[in-house]
Amino acid sequence: MGDTGETETSYSVGEGPATRVSLSLPEGTAEAIRRRVGKREFSAFITEAVERELRGQILDEYLADYERRNGPISEPEQERARRVFDEVFAEEGQWPAAS
Repeated sequence: MGDTGETETSYSVGEGPATRVSLSLPEGTAEAIRRRVGKREFSAFITEAVERELRGQILDEYLADYERRNGPISEPEQERARRVFDEVFAEEGQWPAAS
């Protein structure tokens, strides 16, 4: 942005108005999505998939940071952390921020 006096608004994942982006997918993938959810729900399907991936990456960052500070986390403890993370996310309906 130029120096027009406007301030740039920052949104968290899942917030803000919809914005158009250009997305390239293999035709077979795009057709599979259309068959599964229909043309009208295509964008919502992609949005939900991307947000799930981002949420998983944020949790991976938290777990890696925890392991750096406190040592290894067992598989059962990691699975429990993932369940708790998903439950909290579902209850609050908002995105946690990775530090």
